[in-house]
Amino acid sequence: MEKDGFKTITFEKKEEVVRVTLNRPEVHNAFNSEMIDELSRAFKRIKEDGKVRVAILTGAGKSFCAGADINWMREIINFSFDQNLEESLALAEVLHQIYMLPKPTVAMVNGTAIGGGTGFLSVCDIAVASEEARFGLSEVKIGLVPAAISPYVIRRIGEFRAREYFLTGERISAQKAMEIGLVNEVFPPSKLERRVEELVESLLSSGPEAVASCKELIQRVPRMSFEEVKKYTAEMIARLRVSEEGQEGMAAFLEKRKPNWVRGRRREGV
Repeated sequence: MEKDGFKTITFEKKEEVVRVTLNRPEVHNAFNSEMIDELSRAFKRIKEDGKVRVAILTGAGKSFCAGADINWMREIINFSFDQNLEESLALAEVLHQIYMLPKPTVAMVNGTAIGGGTGFLSVCDIAVASEEARFGLSEVKIGLVPAAISPYVIRRIGEFRAREYFLTGERISAQKAMEIGLVNEVFPPSKLERRVEELVESLLSSGPEAVASCKELIQRVPRMSFEEVKKYTAEMIARLRVSEEGQEGMAAFLEKRKPNWVRGRRREGV
């Protein structure tokens, strides 16, 4: 297992899987400018590493992420507009970076996710939460708004729910979070890790290029006209059919064998 030296997160790579852990448990993994920078560097490394196929994002200790660090907020309250803009853009950039990663991401929400913490899980493709987790978009309670995270949270829960929780700032239980689409599944804490391992297995059984293309489809198709989408989707499937991965996948299906990107053994200790 490979580990790299970060101060606010841990970066663990095992074969094709990287686990990024928010690692400030003493402050419930609240983020500051240093964590934002380290997350950006970590996900840049994941994108550029051709051997990495899945990324997991989770938190150390009992919380996933409690939002912005209080001590950091004490600093930025005295910042100028330009300084605040710079800090806000850095957060917006790392959220977009994770969201646009051409590799599947799984948020293992081991505990409370408030404000920006809800944003971090929302930029992941799949979010699985502990039944003890609690969520909140409580920025309005201190005269702020969930600005940087709003594009991703709204995409997850829709405008209808966003209006309710953005405006009221009410806490959301794990079960309610699943009902409104904020997280995909909820499990007892003792079963959370195992479920994530199963999801990773499932993701690794899919063609890496096909997965990246699926993510591109999801990003682009809703913004296209029907005329544009017909050409775009036809070209994509034609390109994949003649690609090395597509040829191997179809041959494996017809020959009733596993394609060459699937390992023959079950992964353990992801």
